[in-house]
Amino acid sequence: MGLSKTIWTNPTEFLRNQQPENPVLFFSPSAVQSAARRFIDGFPGMVTYAVKSNPGEEVVENLAAAGVRGYDCASPFEIDLIRRLAPDAAIHYNNPVRSLAEIRHAVEKGVKSWSVDSKSELAKLIAHVPTQDCEIAVRFKLPVSGAAYNFGAKFGATVELATELLKTVAGAGFIPSITFHPGTQCTDPAAWEAYIRTAAVIARDAGVTIARLNVGGGFPSHRLNGVMPQLEATFALIDKTATEAFGDNRPLLICEPGRALCGDAFTLAARIKSIRDDAHVFLNDGVYGSMVELPMIGMIDRIEVMDIDGHKRKGEIQPRIVFGPTCDSVDRLPGEVPLPSDIEEGDFVIVHGMGSYSVVTNSRFNGFGALELATVLSLKI
Repeated sequence: MGLSKTIWTNPTEFLRNQQPENPVLFFSPSAVQSAARRFIDGFPGMVTYAVKSNPGEEVVENLAAAGVRGYDCASPFEIDLIRRLAPDAAIHYNNPVRSLAEIRHAVEKGVKSWSVDSKSELAKLIAHVPTQDCEIAVRFKLPVSGAAYNFGAKFGATVELATELLKTVAGAGFIPSITFHPGTQCTDPAAWEAYIRTAAVIARDAGVTIARLNVGGGFPSHRLNGVMPQLEATFALIDKTATEAFGDNRPLLICEPGRALCGDAFTLAARIKSIRDDAHVFLNDGVYGSMVELPMIGMIDRIEVMDIDGHKRKGEIQPRIVFGPTCDSVDRLPGEVPLPSDIEEGDFVIVHGMGSYSVVTNSRFNGFGALELATVLSLKI
């Protein structure tokens, strides 16, 4: 799966001319660069990209071209990818659980920033990571509010443990920092405020002046027509709260958005395979393909439908039960999907905002899942 060499004007031009039988993801380089510049211009600190959300080379190359100089990696594969595509970039190895082989690989690749949320993993870092110019950020968690998915169920130390870990990090001679993640697709700017103020308490109680505070990812992409991401408001609140909470000891700030940088740079076109008895709609893509994330955090409603000649369907919106192509009843999109009442077999269902956790999680279960990538100047149909 790779990008087509032809650059199309928009998805409509491609679909009308190619009539693809398999689903297509359309990529707009200008959209991902625009998202990057929005963060670089607005966030009061260093912007890094969470590679896991979409590790496509076209994404990384365009983020680097737009000025992103840091990357949050979770595996040796992602570290090697960044070293190849952006060799001078800073790499933050912020998956807090690593094997000894993974630690050795990262050290060999010059990784200087790590995160940790447990005593056992910190002991491994102390034993195998050189202290010179190396940062260890203690990751903590709080109850989640305003997010679509709770990262604290898997990662993050309690406040009490984080305080103890931070003391150990500083005592071992590493650059002490703190990190957190407020939860994915976090549409409430206030979620960051409680974390930042708690980070200041952890640093104070540990008796440690931290070098940097990583406010994590969680910044939302545009998934719902009625909910626009409040990025600038979030940036301003983070800036204000960091100054209030830390005062003269304010640390340098870092963020690590994933979906907020790549999500709106891709649009998916799936094709209607069948409309069963004018009730259930079957698509050639589903939850085993590029739509794997939708049952977990909710359906995207930024949907348009186009006939084979490139004309938009304009019938009254009718909620439909929608299935993917596999022989598995789990392969169903969440809830009922709003589709025009005049849809027909062969139409293209176009879902905007599909750049995050789509390409990378796409499988070939049941023999389906072939996915084409096409470059477009604009994602408007």
